[in-house]
Amino acid sequence: MTPKLKRNIKRVIPFGLIWLIFGIIFLIIEYAATKDFGYTINGVIKLDYKIVLFALPVVTIVGLILGIIELLFINQLFLKKSFLTKVIGKSIIYSLFLFIIICIAYPVAASIELKTNIFDEQILNKFSEFINSISFISTSFQMAVSLVFTLFYNEISEKVGPNSFSNFITGKYHKPKIENRIFMFLDMKSSTAIAEKIGHHQYFKLLNDYYNVISEAVITYSGEVYQYVGDEMVVSWKVSKNINNNCIYCFFKMKHDLENRKSKFIDKYKVHPTFKAGIHFGEVTTGEIGRIKKDVVFTGDTLNTTARIQGLCNELSVDLLISSQLLNILNLDHPYSIKFKGNNELKGRKEVVDLYTIEEQVKSDNTLD
Repeated sequence: MTPKLKRNIKRVIPFGLIWLIFGIIFLIIEYAATKDFGYTINGVIKLDYKIVLFALPVVTIVGLILGIIELLFINQLFLKKSFLTKVIGKSIIYSLFLFIIICIAYPVAASIELKTNIFDEQILNKFSEFINSISFISTSFQMAVSLVFTLFYNEISEKVGPNSFSNFITGKYHKPKIENRIFMFLDMKSSTAIAEKIGHHQYFKLLNDYYNVISEAVITYSGEVYQYVGDEMVVSWKVSKNINNNCIYCFFKMKHDLENRKSKFIDKYKVHPTFKAGIHFGEVTTGEIGRIKKDVVFTGDTLNTTARIQGLCNELSVDLLISSQLLNILNLDHPYSIKFKGNNELKGRKEVVDLYTIEEQVKSDNTLD
């Protein structure tokens, strides 16, 4: 299973859980409200254990399908649309989808209740009564509530990142923790000159397209975007024997992806963005911080060192610099060659750091760790 597939599965599962939770809540409410009264409303399906056992898996599956549709299709469809267009468009699409679900699920549930075939005329009559009853409005409202919460979850998750969102919910970093992490600081080359050449409005659009392109590599190689600072992006990985090489694979995939879209950038902006990067690893303290706006942050000398390593790329005329500490935990072979770039004293530090650059000898597909 690829990291990208794992990521998508982790993002879809909460959709199913949200729909399951709300399904249970609404079933309990409906049972509590009607258990002492007769079912007088035409079209209502009487609750019993068979209906419940049918309904809960169905609402979970509906949530999972919505997650797949939202993350893999609808998000892309409305990626560059205005908020109003997005709201109206999604409302129409999901309304049609949920109505289809009702048209499929209700006859099945009614056949379970009446112990007959779903094509029986009784089912058709009962469904017709349901569509014209208050029960249909209630069911639509329940689905709308579940939909709103799942879309709200998705928007928040997109803003802060799925890992950060789950960390907030679970309180993972409520108390600071010591972690070993790899950090990659990327900086766009000649960004000031580019902004002056194309104007700040166009530069902002270029920056957005640039981040969209290089983010695919971050997803593919299990990275976490820690933060964006102007034209600089910070990516992080937890140190693990199975994924340490991913930081190098990620760097070269970013370069290939940008190169593959060179003509599109030139056609649109008359420039082709490139970047340089510094990668290092070490111990950091991770925890929640802030009062007005909370965030999960990393602190420690590791980040300062990585930033300074990246700052030496121009001086040493390379696009990539890594520390000897990081090199020692990597297991790189063909198609990469490693070159020593000397003992370098980093700004603000007394001790020197051995730095290396890595070059790709031939273009080939890497097997993900």
